[in-house]
This record gives sequence, structure tokens and C-alpha cells, in this order.
Amino acid sequence: MNSRTATRLSHRVIHTGRIVRLEVDRVTVPSGHTLDMEIVRHPGSVVLLPVPAPGSIILIRQYRYAIDRWIWELPAGTLKPGEDPAAAAARECEEEIGLLPGRVTRLRGYFPTPGFCDEEMIYCRCEDLRPPAADSTVRKDEDEEIEPRTFTIDEARALVLSGEIVDLKTLAGLALLP
Repeated sequence: MNSRTATRLSHRVIHTGRIVRLEVDRVTVPSGHTLDMEIVRHPGSVVLLPVPAPGSIILIRQYRYAIDRWIWELPAGTLKPGEDPAAAAARECEEEIGLLPGRVTRLRGYFPTPGFCDEEMIYCRCEDLRPPAADSTVRKDEDEEIEPRTFTIDEARALVLSGEIVDLKTLAGLALLP
């Protein structure tokens, strides 16, 4: 197995957006070939497994512009610079399903598209869910229209089999549940 890595010869930032940055690096790869590599830089995210009771999970229904459809998925959100994933999971849980977790357990981190993007999705189990404090200032993002709903784990897995869950982060998350 080859353990060599690529050598970066040049670097350009093509676009910096609200969430991601697009870069192009000129690199020599371990095979010796020189080419341009396009990379999407992403600050990382948390994916929530909100468990209101044993054997159940809360999914959200949300419109996704990139695929122009409404989908059922696990709640998730982008990490803020320097933010602890457990704190981000608690924040996102309150923002997206209106409940605050009493316990957040980090499960795993996965790279969904390592061929062109450095985003790591950190999966967190959120338990002991309760309503937030009356004076909480946490609010949904302005671009989010979200409908949370509790499913049994079997019902959620049936949504995968029926094609109603089309999002791979949700498929991976459901695989982490017993």
C-alpha cells in the first residue's frame, strides 16, 4: 500500500460563500501526475440522532433547494468556528426540533464526499429531550422551514426502503442505532 501523499504546487481560492469555500490546488499526486484538484472547504457539521424514547427517533421534513424537493432527514447543522460539536448538537437540536437535550453523546465522524470536500459530519445522539427555557434566544435559521416528527426506528428504516429518505447522512445515522 502506498503511503505517499500529494505535494501542493500552488493554491487559489475561487469563491468564498456563506458556508463553503471553493479552492483549486495544483498538485503532484503519489503516482507522479500533476493536476488541478478542486476542493470544497467546509467547517464541518453535526448530525443529530434525537431519541425521545427508546426505539424512536425524531426526523425533520425540510425543503432542499439543491434537489428541489421536500425530504425527511435527521436534523443537522454547520459548526461555527471553534464550536464544540456537543454544544453545536444541543444548539441545533433546539433550533430544529424545539427540544433541548439533557445528554449529548458523540458517536462517530464521517466524511460524506472526500473526493472533493473536507466536511466531517459528526454524529451525536441526543437524549433526555425537554422544552428549552422560556427565555431561550435560539431560533431557526431564516432559510429553514422545518416539520419535526417522531418515528419508530422501524418506521424510519421503512422510509429508507420506500425511497422517501434519500439523504445519505440520514441513512448512515440510522445505521448507528440499535
